[in-house]
Amino acid sequence: MVEKIREHLFSEQLKFQFRMNAKDFTRDRVLTFSTTLLFMMNFLRKSLAIEIFNFVKNIKTQSFSKSAFVQCRKKINPLVFKELSQVLTREFYTDNDESVKLWKGFRLLAVDGSRISLPDTKELRSKYGATKNQTATSVVQARMSVLYDVLNNYVIDGKIAPLTIGEKSMAIEHLAHTKSNDLVIYDRGYPSFDLIYEHLQLKIDCLIRVKVSFSNASKNFVESGKYSCVIDMQPGKNISLKHKNYTKNDSAKVRLIRVDLPDGTTEVLMTTLLCSKTYPTGVFKDLYLKRWGVENYYDELKNKIKVELFSGYSDQCIQQDFNAALFISNIQTLMVAELNEELQEKQKTKYKYKVNSNLSYGFLKDRIVELFLSNKEMDVVFLELKEIFSKNLIPIRPNRNFNRHKDKYRNRVKPKVTKNQRDAL
Repeated sequence: MVEKIREHLFSEQLKFQFRMNAKDFTRDRVLTFSTTLLFMMNFLRKSLAIEIFNFVKNIKTQSFSKSAFVQCRKKINPLVFKELSQVLTREFYTDNDESVKLWKGFRLLAVDGSRISLPDTKELRSKYGATKNQTATSVVQARMSVLYDVLNNYVIDGKIAPLTIGEKSMAIEHLAHTKSNDLVIYDRGYPSFDLIYEHLQLKIDCLIRVKVSFSNASKNFVESGKYSCVIDMQPGKNISLKHKNYTKNDSAKVRLIRVDLPDGTTEVLMTTLLCSKTYPTGVFKDLYLKRWGVENYYDELKNKIKVELFSGYSDQCIQQDFNAALFISNIQTLMVAELNEELQEKQKTKYKYKVNSNLSYGFLKDRIVELFLSNKEMDVVFLELKEIFSKNLIPIRPNRNFNRHKDKYRNRVKPKVTKNQRDAL
């Protein structure tokens, strides 16, 4: 799979498709199209001068200036990293049935959004907008959203957009990257007739948590005491139908599921999986909890990959760094998943162990360049990295629970950083 990516990375086709101008990268320079991509993929979190020094030292090539790199990256379309990521995921899901984890035949996906802090420049402030923080000063931020495979830990699609673009709109855009055997899970910020309608049109199933007060139908369902009920959902009476593909007379058949929590509260889930025999009511609580995988991914993206430490200040740089981070996270998943499977089969200790994901990103720095540039056989480099990962394992402790302090950031109480969570990059 990595060999396929390397082949594509150094292909003329990729260069022709993702250079900004037909005249770009036509001269013989130190920084070729492929070398520039590799440099951007190498977690540029320090001073550019230091990053260039280490990069040149590792690949044993002629040095280049910061200005040369800046000029070269302007010639590259940020979507190139999405293309490389799609090559990886296509390879993974094709003719690889033994390794692909499914839930009742479904590829289990989750969508979630977050905000990402950007450098405060005039260009970025104008494009993405700003929001106030606790001190009432404005911070430049963008909205990001990912479509994530929670069982196999791959990012299928990721986007950043201005704050004026809502999470629901971005979620609908993600559906272009789904297929017929997908089941997409959403939290309670997403339910709408729009989203359900799009899923039904594309024949993609979904599971959405909704507030009890979401509609009269959800209120009546909870009051009825039932645990499962199929209803006809209709567009809201007060929403504008301008530019919509449906009318006020259209409806969507969905199933409501009641979930009673240990603390006595009631949650309502909405799904397009209507058959109670094939999908009993009792499976949905654990199924919805699998959505937590996308929350864990945001922790990796922000705190381990440190996506907010951008290497440039223009919108093009932001898009390049963001897409590169998603691609490298998929490379890490490819390497770690195989090793974790081997560990589960071999271990006979009290606790099962897995690769320390935080350290794995630190070990990938510089070695990601070796993986694609080295004269060694790809399998040899791959095995060397796996050997390093296997020496840094952490135990999997089941049934661990932590009290959630919702106001710890609002009250400006800095969370405790434990020893094994120190920065690896």
